[in-house]
Amino acid sequence: MQTTFTIETNGQGLYEFTRQVTAWVAGSGVGDGLLTLFIRHTSASLLIQENADPDVQGDLRAYFARLVPKANDPAMAYLRHTTEGPDDMPAHIKAAMMPVSLSIPVRGGHPVLGTWQGIYVFEHRDAPHRRAVAAHLMAD
Repeated sequence: MQTTFTIETNGQGLYEFTRQVTAWVAGSGVGDGLLTLFIRHTSASLLIQENADPDVQGDLRAYFARLVPKANDPAMAYLRHTTEGPDDMPAHIKAAMMPVSLSIPVRGGHPVLGTWQGIYVFEHRDAPHRRAVAAHLMAD
């Protein structure tokens, strides 16, 4: 069983879509199995991360912005791919460092996530985007 989730982003940050995934899995009729999610873009990532304290998401964004600054930062002067703006190549680097797919067990018709875990698109670009996340659910 397959579907695609469309996640609207509004610039860099983490966008949770756990509820959409959980509802789709619950309505699938699959009791136990494996859910695979894959983001169909090269400048965004997928993460399972804490969804209780928004400071976690802010700290992650700040950390990666510091680790991989924009292309117009002097520390990034070596970059050649700059024609799509100062956030583009750093977005590709961040996506190369983070997961673009996730595998989540399904038990009793629900994704097996921890109490404080949520599923996120981590948008690495400044401009709003529509991100497509392909989902594949296989029954045991």
